Amino acid sequence: MQLAPAQLSEHLKRGLKSLYTLHGDEPLLLQEFADALRAAARAQGFTERTVHSVAGAHFDWSAVLASGSALSLFADRQIIEIRIPSGKPGKEGSAALQQLAERSQGNPDTLTLVMLPRLDGPTSKGAWFGALDSFGVTVKFDPVDRRVLPQWIAQRLQAQGQRVAHGEEGQRTLQFFADRVEGNLLAAHQEIQKLALLYPAGGEGGGVLGFDQVENAVLNVARYDVFKLSEAVLAGQAVRAARMIDGLKSEGESEVLVHWALSEDIRSLKRVKDAIAAGRPMPMALRENRVWGAKEKLYERVLPGMGDAALAALLDAAQKVDGIVKGLKQPDWPASGWQALHRLAAMVCAQCAAPSASRRP
Repeated sequence: MQLAPAQLSEHLKRGLKSLYTLHGDEPLLLQEFADALRAAARAQGFTERTVHSVAGAHFDWSAVLASGSALSLFADRQIIEIRIPSGKPGKEGSAALQQLAERSQGNPDTLTLVMLPRLDGPTSKGAWFGALDSFGVTVKFDPVDRRVLPQWIAQRLQAQGQRVAHGEEGQRTLQFFADRVEGNLLAAHQEIQKLALLYPAGGEGGGVLGFDQVENAVLNVARYDVFKLSEAVLAGQAVRAARMIDGLKSEGESEVLVHWALSEDIRSLKRVKDAIAAGRPMPMALRENRVWGAKEKLYERVLPGMGDAALAALLDAAQKVDGIVKGLKQPDWPASGWQALHRLAAMVCAQCAAPSASRRP
């Protein structure tokens, strides 16, 4: 049974299940969800807690199985936590998890909590994960998308009695805040908590935060992902893309990897465009070129208005930047690899952001 993180409150009203599996790449949200489960369990008499951290190929799974089959003399009910940081339980662990999943159905006095990182496709289709999902509740924690990050910040501020000003100033404040913490949700949470200490809800201003207060208090703790850069460029978000390239540079990311992400999208756009011209329906062309998720919607928006000449120019530019990041010089192009990447990203953004009519050659 799959459960969305936002459904926790309603779920707990119907009572706890015996088995929960939490997985994803947002540790803050996962930890908060686990804390809420533990609190609900303690209120229902789960007074003992055992934590097993699976590390290495020689982990003793028999201890996990044994802890789930007996209570101490002084505990009424117990929580068993199994943390698998690698997301790979191994052969013995796979068998043990399947056994635990099946056994959880007849054991209301034991709450089993399995905590995992983000899982790849093959791992999530494994027999052990299937057993956990079938016999218990599975919750996936996806990253908070940049588009909804200002709203997420506003909700967190409201929960501690604070808010930004109404209207345009408040929106500008939230956008600035999101720019400072993008890609680093744990740090975003810490910055929000810091604002509660600096400008308490009961103090002067009544909990209303001005732009200057947020600007002076919130550190630049954003962390950027080269693949998120690709989505920003395809969405035509030139300012955000430029900020992300600067961030990737400061984090020590490789110029070659950043170029690969940008040029791979250009090549992929060309391949999908050619497939459509050859008579393939767009959904089929996208699947054949392994374009899905958020990028699928971006391709669907961009491709109809992007002409062959525009794609040819982008391919030529990507080839030149390939040489620049490898130390070669190109006429009329910056000698710096990072400056050339800025220019290439701006070119793609311009094509992706322009109205369909103006994009055609």
